[in-house]
Amino acid sequence: MLRSKVAGIGIYLPEKVVTNHDLERVMDTSDEWIQERTGIRERRYAKKHEESTSTMGAIAARRAMDDAGLEPADIDFVIFATLSPDYFFPGCGVLLQRALKLGDVGALDVRNQCSGFIYGLSVADQFIRSGMYKNILLVGAEFHSAGLDFTTRGRNVTVIFGDGAGALVLQPAGDQDSMILSTHLHSNGAQAEALAYINPGCHGGVHLGTERFGYPNQEFGGAFLTQKMIENEDYYPNMDGQAVFKSAVVKFPEVILEALDANGFQVSDLDMLIPHQANLRISQFIQKKLGLRDDQVYNNIMRYGNTTAASIPIALYEAVQEGKVKKSNLVCLASFGSGFTWGSALIKW
Repeated sequence: MLRSKVAGIGIYLPEKVVTNHDLERVMDTSDEWIQERTGIRERRYAKKHEESTSTMGAIAARRAMDDAGLEPADIDFVIFATLSPDYFFPGCGVLLQRALKLGDVGALDVRNQCSGFIYGLSVADQFIRSGMYKNILLVGAEFHSAGLDFTTRGRNVTVIFGDGAGALVLQPAGDQDSMILSTHLHSNGAQAEALAYINPGCHGGVHLGTERFGYPNQEFGGAFLTQKMIENEDYYPNMDGQAVFKSAVVKFPEVILEALDANGFQVSDLDMLIPHQANLRISQFIQKKLGLRDDQVYNNIMRYGNTTAASIPIALYEAVQEGKVKKSNLVCLASFGSGFTWGSALIKW
């Protein structure tokens, strides 16, 4: 059976470091409060009007291609995962294709938020297994800081997120010592609004939809801002932290065990778990629940915050660079996020 492998990896982190003390100056919060609830000490912010989700993704992608020894002409498909695209449309995939001067290859945009990279990895794996593509560029990038509420009202969300990008090159595996063993994807929309960005804008639609054409806003499924949305400030991200935590600590372990069981492994066989960097407290809870040692779990949320679709490739890259992930190691990637969506991938590195 044809399998896929990770042939190259690269990341990009903006230069600007924003500490918890920096956030204390603009909102009612504290370093102690943030660290106690999230484990985060600092995060990176991109340069507004100079950097974007796609430009950060392009740098990470170039580095992954260099790591794989590939030229732009070698890439035959692009998958770009993000919740913070440059434009409402088109997606970042084509902007990356343009920036890297790739051929007229397909570009797929994945909008599964925190689980976006795992979903994208699963799609790339299946494309390579089918023989359809040979060199797939998978990118996860986020420019969260451009859309956060930097007031006390938005602190519960704003203190968590940071900017950055990560990328992998996937290609057919040449041997049995390095390959993606399986991927596992799930979703349940029952609590979709518990972690959501209900309406990112379209203020002009308030009048266009209701006054000029007389259409009730609700018929458009959130395409227009209603007065209630404005009063509730639904044009900022919102999160029910308790609901997210309660679901995450159940679904994370389940999907990790699903991957191990599907391939005949036990938790003790795992060399490294790299969870989506959502919250250090969630990662610690999962580690304890699965009985994993400290050296079996990699966390870097302390330095970068939650970079959503970019968090897994950034953490994977650092784990490899630090020698904590070595050739033939059994590595599990796992994520849980908005939707709710969750997933895992088991890799023989």
